[in-house]
Amino acid sequence: MRIATHFSKWLFGALSALSCVASADEITVTDVAGRDVTLEAPAEQVILGEGRQIYLVGILEPEDPFAHVVGWREDFSQADPDNYARYLERFPEIEAIPTFGGFKDGTFDVEQAASLTPDVVMMNIEAKTATEDAGYDDKLAELDIPIVYVDFREDPIKNTIPSMRIIGKLLGDEAAAEEFITFAEEQLARVTDVIEQADPERPSVFIDRAGGYSDECCMSFGPANFGEYVALAGGTNIAADIIPNTFGTLNPEQIIAADPDHMVVTGGSWDAYVPGGDWVGVGPGADMEKAQAKLEALTERTAMTGIQAVESDNVHAIWHQFYNSPYYFVAIQRLAKWLHPDLFADLDPEATMAELHDRFLPIDYEPGYWLSLNDD
Repeated sequence: MRIATHFSKWLFGALSALSCVASADEITVTDVAGRDVTLEAPAEQVILGEGRQIYLVGILEPEDPFAHVVGWREDFSQADPDNYARYLERFPEIEAIPTFGGFKDGTFDVEQAASLTPDVVMMNIEAKTATEDAGYDDKLAELDIPIVYVDFREDPIKNTIPSMRIIGKLLGDEAAAEEFITFAEEQLARVTDVIEQADPERPSVFIDRAGGYSDECCMSFGPANFGEYVALAGGTNIAADIIPNTFGTLNPEQIIAADPDHMVVTGGSWDAYVPGGDWVGVGPGADMEKAQAKLEALTERTAMTGIQAVESDNVHAIWHQFYNSPYYFVAIQRLAKWLHPDLFADLDPEATMAELHDRFLPIDYEPGYWLSLNDD
């Protein structure tokens, strides 16, 4: 439990402190972009290139995840206001942390960043091209501020665990990182081992990325991210051979022609972006009656006309931020239970999510992260 976690972190920190007497403070990490970055560690002052990187930092330092954060991108409060509110309640000081614009949209302020004297800027890999094109990397390098790239969005199955190890090394929390990684791998294996052994028939799945976010239909996932989650859970993503990259769009004709067995809508609370939108508001403490009504309404779009998923009520909604957090294994468990209820009768994703919060996260668990029109 948390006491054991904190003791292991304390013990590791104590041993690390002793070893530093005899060794240099400089470390080299290889980030997910394959770059070797040398800096002094543990980092005392960190800028988060995306606010939702706190999902990772919170696992490593649950008692005070903001202790080393001197600046962050302003996206957490907008993209995940439900969890932001819960972090804010426990850590009210986060309102005073300076916020930044994005590297991708060119609104990052290098001078503001430099004034905070960070030891490192942690950037998501999807911002790398824009960062280099805008010359942010060169400008920060001139100020001796290194960038370290992590990823838990473009290819979360491949890169989340390496990213956790990188951040653990940067912050001196390697023992905590390994404890979480062991848990994540064990929870994922509870699905993948069963699928490998049973080799079941794979139902087809349409993933409606942020369904209802806009009037257009329909954003989805290619072979990575939620697309890979579906494959690991024993399903077939109908967009895997249509969308070549992680994210893309399907037209209504493609969805109707594929006639998927299941439809999975990713949802969240996005009033900051689309006030009063048709998106399905799942997340901690969600109003499930309202979310179900919105999910039912999405089945009436042209693209859902006559598809098997709607006819059989195999229409589900799941928290969108599973696509952009280290909690991917919970989403895979939930998908597996929808796709193969008989195989996973004893699997309880709700219990997994509760254990994740209890053992690793700074905030308590509240249900509301998913729902289904076919109540199982």
